[in-house]
Amino acid sequence: MPRTVLLAEDDRAIRHALERALTLEGYRVTAVADGAEALARAQSGRPDVLVLDVMMPGVDGLQVCRELRAEGDPTPILMLTALVETADRIAGLDAGADDYVVKPFDVEEVFARLRALLRRTDREDREDGEGAGTASPAADGPQEPDAAARYLEAAGLRMDPRARRAWRDGRELELTRTEFELLELLVRNAGVVLDHSTIYDRIWGYDFGPGSKNLAVYVGYLRRKLDQPGTPQPIQTVRGVGYVLRED
Repeated sequence: MPRTVLLAEDDRAIRHALERALTLEGYRVTAVADGAEALARAQSGRPDVLVLDVMMPGVDGLQVCRELRAEGDPTPILMLTALVETADRIAGLDAGADDYVVKPFDVEEVFARLRALLRRTDREDREDGEGAGTASPAADGPQEPDAAARYLEAAGLRMDPRARRAWRDGRELELTRTEFELLELLVRNAGVVLDHSTIYDRIWGYDFGPGSKNLAVYVGYLRRKLDQPGTPQPIQTVRGVGYVLRED
């Protein structure tokens, strides 16, 4: 079955061009011109992935994203934005978006990011199926006797990949899909310096090149969520190489 894409873009030329490109790529596309209709379609039809323009009149892409996440809708969301400042990109991540593409964009980059989002969704679905029937941990952390096998721990962090929950020193973290996967990768490789290309390949399935700021934005936002007064930041930058999770 072809994957379904809900595209919301108020610029008619961009909307038509992207709709045609996605259709030729094999997706089944529903294209709308505003956020209000996008929200209605998403709530009634449940597409496989959403592509939302940030700047739309009336209900914009960020509002659509916030509303869907508030309803518990986990559908992956790719944002299209002409805003290039880091703070603007962080606003999209804070709203619950999984990834973003900056305009003007190469359609092949959109394809690559959609493939990565869908692969991650498929992997989560498989893991959920394998973990069916397993009790979720209590709010203050896991209590099961097999915790050593099920939970990941490093640098004061504890993660439950099956339930997609994470804690720092007992405090539960509210992480987006991408933030969780990035933190999990770092925890699994604690003490190992991971270069940019490796992280891009493992998290996005595509290396966006040395000029991309995508990884830096996600790391910065994840650091904000991990920040804890009086304790060192566990994610450290290794200049010219990448990132590492360290105890100090």
